[in-house]
Amino acid sequence: MGITARQFEQMKQRLSGAKAVASPVLASSLKTPWANHEIILGVDPSLRGTGYGIIRLDKPHPHALAFGTISCPAAWEPSRCLARIVQDLREVLNKHHPTICVMEGLFYAQNLQTALVMGQARGASLAVVAEAGVAIYEMAPRKVKQAVVGYGAAQKLAVAKMVQRMLRLPEPPAADAADALALALAHAQQFSRYTLSPPKRI
Repeated sequence: MGITARQFEQMKQRLSGAKAVASPVLASSLKTPWANHEIILGVDPSLRGTGYGIIRLDKPHPHALAFGTISCPAAWEPSRCLARIVQDLREVLNKHHPTICVMEGLFYAQNLQTALVMGQARGASLAVVAEAGVAIYEMAPRKVKQAVVGYGAAQKLAVAKMVQRMLRLPEPPAADAADALALALAHAQQFSRYTLSPPKRI
């Protein structure tokens, strides 16, 4: 089949022009919203002992910027404990400016009162982090232990020792703080590789 002179000129122009380079589909799909989050806050909410931990993603390994436990005496009313959680977490947020937060997911509690109290502490923590404009994700406790220790039913001491090792700390953190740091570490591990089931944003 013949072609016209005009069609021939158009073909020459296409062939002599710069070749378009297709961008890799997989590479573009891996550019996730969390790729630039370098400071991660982990929160393990509890009315009497809310753990928090902040890590910075450095090479060759992450560093702990701050961690601790927001402790409230047993004699305090729940409302006073909730106010303390909000106040202390707000100070942590204002000082370290995390770019993302991961909070321990809800777990099954046989005692209804325990579930209500935990929900109150969780709600206070969620509110103050959301107030700061930080994106919040949640991760189930079993999934955190699996990511950090390699065993979903690991004991708290095992979690604390692995957190110490991963962050090069001089000693294991207290249990609540260790759980919070483990949340941040597990979150960082999951986001460092491609996953078909990203954590739930709340």
